[in-house]
Amino acid sequence: MDGPGFLTVFDQVAGHARRLAERGVRFIQLFHRGWDQHNRCPQGLRTQCYDTDQPSAALLQELGERGLLDDTLVIWGGEFGRTVYSQGALTSTTYGRDHHPRCYSIWLAGGCIRGGMTHGQTDDFSYNIVKDPMHIHDLNATILHLLGFDHERLTYRFQGRDYRLTDVSGNVVREIIT
Repeated sequence: MDGPGFLTVFDQVAGHARRLAERGVRFIQLFHRGWDQHNRCPQGLRTQCYDTDQPSAALLQELGERGLLDDTLVIWGGEFGRTVYSQGALTSTTYGRDHHPRCYSIWLAGGCIRGGMTHGQTDDFSYNIVKDPMHIHDLNATILHLLGFDHERLTYRFQGRDYRLTDVSGNVVREIIT
């Protein structure tokens, strides 16, 4: 892990993303690999968060300072949800977390997303959704809405059938939009 004052690769990539947004690039996707923490969670997550937290915050701050955050939608997520309970031997340095398909955390910023709020809640074990569930079709419908698309009309024909990204469901979640 780099020490304070050193740029991580993600720092540099986030800086490039900001410059691309300034130049009008419409879709920018950043990747940071290695989030599949099935063991050595304390060290692995510390390293991953060090690499991404401050660069992500700096990206949002710079977009805001330049007036780009109002019309730039930032979506930040991992591969899927994680449980809070241990996978493998429970020690102070080697435990991991298992996959969890029911609950998934993601954050959105800018692009008409209401700031400073949380939508949805899991139980204490991160196992079940207990408040304000949002299906992936709802998330996709909301993102498409923010990008100016009607998810019910955005279709493509395949093998004689019209398909859409939100399948046969999906609702725009207006509570998270300003």
